[in-house]
Amino acid sequence: MTTTEPAPPAPADQRSELVAALRAAVDGAVHDDPLHRGLYSTDASNYRVVPEVVVVPRDVDDARAALDTARRLGAPVTTRGAGTSIAGNSIGPGVVIDFSRHVNRILELDPEARTARVEPGVIMSDLQRAARPHGLRFGPDPSTQNRATFGGMIGNNACGPHAVAYGRTADNVAFLDVVDGTGRSFTAGRGSLDVVPGLDRLVSANLATIRTELGRFKRQVSGYSLEHLLPENGTDLAKMLVGSEGTLVTVLGATVDLVPVPSAPVLVALGYPDMAAAADAVPAVLAHAPLAVEGIDARLVDVVRRHHGPQAVPELPPGGGWLLVEVGGHDDADALDNARRLAADSGTDAVAVVPAGPQADALWRIRADGAGLGGRTPSGAQGWPGWEDAAVPPEKLGAYLRDFEALMADHGVDGLLYGHFGDGCMHVRIDMPLQSPEGIAPSRDFLVASAELVTSYGGSLSGEHGDGRARSELLPLMYSGEMIDLFGKVKTLFDPAEQLNPGVLVRPAPLDADLRRPYARPLPPVAGGFTFHEDGGDLTTAVHRCTGVGKCRSDNSAAGGFMCPSYRATKDEKDVTRGRARILQELANGSLVTDVRSPAVHASLDLCLSCKACSSDCPAGVDMARYKSEVLHRSYRRRLRPVNHYALGWLPRWSRLITQVPAVTRLVNAVLGVRPVARLVMRAGGMDPRRQMVGFATERFSRWARGNAQVASAPTPGGEARPRQVLLWADSFSETLDGAGARAMVRVLREAGYEVLVPDEQACCGLTWISTGQLDGARRQLERTMAVLGPFAVNGVPIIGVEPSCTAVLRDDLLDLFPDDPRARSIAEGTYTLAELLTAPAPLGPGEDWQPPSLEGVEVVAQPHCHHHSVMGWEADAAVLARAGATVTRLAGCCGLAGNFGMEKGHYEVSVQVAENALLPALREAGPEAVYLADGYSCRTQGEQLAGRHGIHLAQLLAGERR
Repeated sequence: MTTTEPAPPAPADQRSELVAALRAAVDGAVHDDPLHRGLYSTDASNYRVVPEVVVVPRDVDDARAALDTARRLGAPVTTRGAGTSIAGNSIGPGVVIDFSRHVNRILELDPEARTARVEPGVIMSDLQRAARPHGLRFGPDPSTQNRATFGGMIGNNACGPHAVAYGRTADNVAFLDVVDGTGRSFTAGRGSLDVVPGLDRLVSANLATIRTELGRFKRQVSGYSLEHLLPENGTDLAKMLVGSEGTLVTVLGATVDLVPVPSAPVLVALGYPDMAAAADAVPAVLAHAPLAVEGIDARLVDVVRRHHGPQAVPELPPGGGWLLVEVGGHDDADALDNARRLAADSGTDAVAVVPAGPQADALWRIRADGAGLGGRTPSGAQGWPGWEDAAVPPEKLGAYLRDFEALMADHGVDGLLYGHFGDGCMHVRIDMPLQSPEGIAPSRDFLVASAELVTSYGGSLSGEHGDGRARSELLPLMYSGEMIDLFGKVKTLFDPAEQLNPGVLVRPAPLDADLRRPYARPLPPVAGGFTFHEDGGDLTTAVHRCTGVGKCRSDNSAAGGFMCPSYRATKDEKDVTRGRARILQELANGSLVTDVRSPAVHASLDLCLSCKACSSDCPAGVDMARYKSEVLHRSYRRRLRPVNHYALGWLPRWSRLITQVPAVTRLVNAVLGVRPVARLVMRAGGMDPRRQMVGFATERFSRWARGNAQVASAPTPGGEARPRQVLLWADSFSETLDGAGARAMVRVLREAGYEVLVPDEQACCGLTWISTGQLDGARRQLERTMAVLGPFAVNGVPIIGVEPSCTAVLRDDLLDLFPDDPRARSIAEGTYTLAELLTAPAPLGPGEDWQPPSLEGVEVVAQPHCHHHSVMGWEADAAVLARAGATVTRLAGCCGLAGNFGMEKGHYEVSVQVAENALLPALREAGPEAVYLADGYSCRTQGEQLAGRHGIHLAQLLAGERR
């Protein structure tokens, strides 16, 4: 098979007719613009197929109308849930129908029957939450369960860790409400095949082929699972349709079985020399009927440590590979006894028994993040799916892994191994050379060799992700010609016109057709912009960090995550980190989105709050705030900008002018305090007039510092810092808008035993220039800042930041803007938050002698700034508050103002919606004496303007202030 380039789009007149007919028939949204076609052109796979139109139905009837219209006009149809399919199962030409936004109701939950009826867009974790009060759960639990929809899980026959105990999705589905390719609507269940004329006859004529080739072990899910149609298996059409990847029917509803929640699970971590040795132990472990058996590689654990920090990984027993085994019991004691018996038969002395709790949760998170963190190899190379889902009978897994690792070495590729070892299913993303068309042929050779290897072990090309576009072409290596022919006849009975998800399973597209990455053009740095030094200096490489696993679509707040605030407000794919990355990938492709100034590009980025949460919460390390800034820089470089870029992007410049003379400051504050005047000024500056105008400080912090702190000039090069000497850096916000935190910090640092220096020149980090994409201006500001702060940092004087977002610039953005400037590295490594300093070990920190003032009985509602969470982490702040005895409600998620975002015209409603995710409900529920703790100026402003609650900085709280 020769390399195949992407297929050309349908003629415009055909698309126009299709779009018009769909808009006439459907109440929901019908999109044919480049933005939405680009958003839905790919999933979590390597593939890109641009649809002609995207339909977002309002309900099931709307979806039926879309299906009828597409069938009448001969348009292909692909249905989609969360779009996390890794094999290219949820993309296609023609019409893409997105069930996730509206068709997502739990219709019924029957605790007595232990069943639930769900629509296809229901997120699995939502059903788990609904079932939990009844002591029930849905058995299978893929790692994407907090965004995966039941339609997608049914399409792919999803499994997850607990499939060892509860089986696959197919084993937990009772009935499916479906429409097939002929327009027939029926409920598929057990006992009869009459709803599809000819199917019973076809099965009867091929009993021997089905019995000998299908259903050989649990994770054999490649192809159609026709074994469920055998008489001895109950002639179960619903179970057979699970895993058919939308090629036979469209699922409009499902009745699923629920199982009791284990009462006392215990986690056993077992260490082995390597992954293959861990796999060798699986049969002995399975003899103890565990609930889950997962395998993880030491290299994956190292990646987790690098990404989330050492504290994210609990201590594991010695080893180069581990099995994480969950064991149940009648009660805690029984579960522990079962765990000890299992450990005794595990073939290793490297054992840790971990009862349910935070440590066990942290270990499971290592495995859950594998789908994203495994997107990079240990060397940092991009890892790709395509062979991430193979499965063999568990007793053969160790031998298979040894041969597979040898195969990777022979082909010069690498990847992080992990997976559902109890079912013989291995996951890995591999650094195939897919960055250019020249790498397609060797990648194809590797995939074919991998398929030949797994079939030699009696294995399956797919163990739960489906075959999709990645593996369907390889099915003849796994099955006989008779079976491949039978799959085709089944497809014809259900979908004779082949309109449902064409190119998948039956008469598939070549596995090297429609690849996304090889056809992306380089987007090298432009003068004055970010260097993207961690991505080889190429914006295209940076945006392709997004692998599409969709963690940004989930509600991460329960785990302390912050992304993606605008998507949590709108539930629109264009407003999620992944959607924005997809449009930037389309920009790199250049066929649908052709220019950086394209409306599609700017529409996708418009509601990005530049919160940087993705830079830490996204397992692939996407930094959409940086990409947005770069896009704005390239779009408006040497061009007239929107007026708000000058009004808000130059805010430090205006505030310095206004606060230069106190009398002028008071006059400006008085004038802008008149609401009609303020509204006029805000409209003229591109801001929303419903916002309040900020007030300017009548006394700059630097003026106050001259009489209350030690103002210092740059130290002599090569000099040494005196012990206990720190440099307090007051950013532009602290200097000209609100200096209360900086003033309190002087007092707190002195009480902690430090000599507090303040630079004799004010330095701005350029944050507002960065957030509006004025990177030339940001560089000029940072050049000045490095000149002021650099000598202190180089000479070992710790720099203590006040405003989290500005501190984050010095810790992060500065390094990418000036990767070769040694001052940038010194400043980044020598800059701390107040809490980081106070919790650091001596000699940097104050040591155990320092105790914070008692906050016993003080209720604190803490809003960590997004940049604080993303770049520095808030654990040090939490530790200081815990040490002080405060009762803390720690919010997860953005406040919604996010610097200039919430002030800008067109963003007010979303800003408020984001605040309603966590901040506003928490402030409404807090008692009147509760302290609103917010180090970020924007967070304090949002609380003040929307809830009437005055916020204070941590330094103020430690200095004894409460209001």
